[in-house]
Amino acid sequence: MNRPTLNRPTLNRLTLALALSCYASSALAEPLTVEFWHIFGDAKRKGFIDQKAAEFNAKNPDIKVVPVVKGNYSENLQAAILASRQGQPPALVQVFDVGTQLAADSGVFQPVGNVEKTDYGDYLKPVLDYYTLQGKINSLPFNSSSPVLYANRDLIKKAGLNDGALPATYGALLRSCAKIKAALPDAKCITFGASSWFVEQWMAEQGTTLVNNGNGRAARATESNLDSPAAKNIFSFIKKLNDGGFYSFTGKLDDGAGSAAIFTAQKSVFLISSTADLGNQLDAAKQGSYRLGVGLLPIQDGSARNGVVIGGASLWIAKGIPDNVADAARTFALFMTNTANMKEWHKLTGYYPVRKSSVSELRKEGWLDSAAPQTVAFRQLLNTKASPATAGALFGGLLPARQIIQEGLQKVLQGQDVDSVTRDTKAQVDKVISDYNKSLGK
Repeated sequence: MNRPTLNRPTLNRLTLALALSCYASSALAEPLTVEFWHIFGDAKRKGFIDQKAAEFNAKNPDIKVVPVVKGNYSENLQAAILASRQGQPPALVQVFDVGTQLAADSGVFQPVGNVEKTDYGDYLKPVLDYYTLQGKINSLPFNSSSPVLYANRDLIKKAGLNDGALPATYGALLRSCAKIKAALPDAKCITFGASSWFVEQWMAEQGTTLVNNGNGRAARATESNLDSPAAKNIFSFIKKLNDGGFYSFTGKLDDGAGSAAIFTAQKSVFLISSTADLGNQLDAAKQGSYRLGVGLLPIQDGSARNGVVIGGASLWIAKGIPDNVADAARTFALFMTNTANMKEWHKLTGYYPVRKSSVSELRKEGWLDSAAPQTVAFRQLLNTKASPATAGALFGGLLPARQIIQEGLQKVLQGQDVDSVTRDTKAQVDKVISDYNKSLGK
């Protein structure tokens, strides 16, 4: 039997068609890869993220989320910006609070609200407000926190004070410290890191913005308010604590871990630290056999309690990636911050569960009963009054500005007067803001 003969052009077309068919089948079988760059290298938090990525991938076989640890917050953001400019952006990036304006100005991210219409009403408003710029939700809250007052209730009682009523103002704390110093010569009254974050919180509690133009939200900030009465109140309070012999810290700037170690060693009666430290503090109290108390962040006497600025980080979606990859990244971010996962995240770490529904379920379970230490932190957050002050400062030079503010705190701890320190701190931060704006041609 004669077989039909195929000429070379026909063979070439058939070969090409077969190759394209195989390629299409392979492409369909390949899941979309979503690289998620984050900073949590510790077993507890990295384990949570890896577990959630695995659960998500099992439920969504057409998507493969690949979590990657990329150093600290600054390194992670810088690496993501560099990769994006080299044409290889990660789809999803964890960006810390003070990197918000820098991330927006970099041009390598897209507002999460642009990817697909979603109702974000279940996210806690004080948290979502921080990441909303010019009316657009830029990123999804993930690990969110604020500062509270931790207390060793056994040491308070030993000093002859009421361990059930923690000081809520500067004056009340100073009076407690005087009594503690007299009664407990082997312990300091209070410890906290010499951190700009606390200055920012105390500015917000007094209803004062850190920078002008609505904290950089109504228009780009051009100067700071670091020589305002509110700022001087803060620096004066810290100076009084130190001059009275009430304050203990490691000597290192922004050393929250060092201050926490002083407190857990029962060398200090009070600690100001993040709500994210709650899990560790409860574990330490159990191991040290002392009762842990949690109170509101003490504020300036005579000031209305306005609330706190959210800290932590959020999840940003990159530009320059295919629409289906961006949508997959957003879907994973929504999954990781859903009601059940945020409940688990909060119980594991002490970070806020960023959804209202998570808070409701925690209350139904009795996790947030009136006696629970977590309740104070939630009340402080949920009672925060929406304003430019409590929304938090936005300007691209916030990271170097924090270093300058912390150096200012160190100066008052070394004995310099408050007026000269705040004046000099303002001048330096204003230059940072000006230089940053000039770098953008603003």
